[in-house]
Amino acid sequence: MTLLFLEALGALLLLVFIVWWTMFSGRKGGELPEEAQREEDPPSKP
Repeated sequence: MTLLFLEALGALLLLVFIVWWTMFSGRKGGELPEEAQREEDPPSKP
């Protein structure tokens, strides 16, 4: 029973680590301002 709880705890910690990593390992200083993103993206063709 203890092994089952340890395995569940390990899976939960892994899940929390993956979510944290994907949320906070992005661009340094956060996202680009909206104006800078519009300048980078080419206009879409209809």
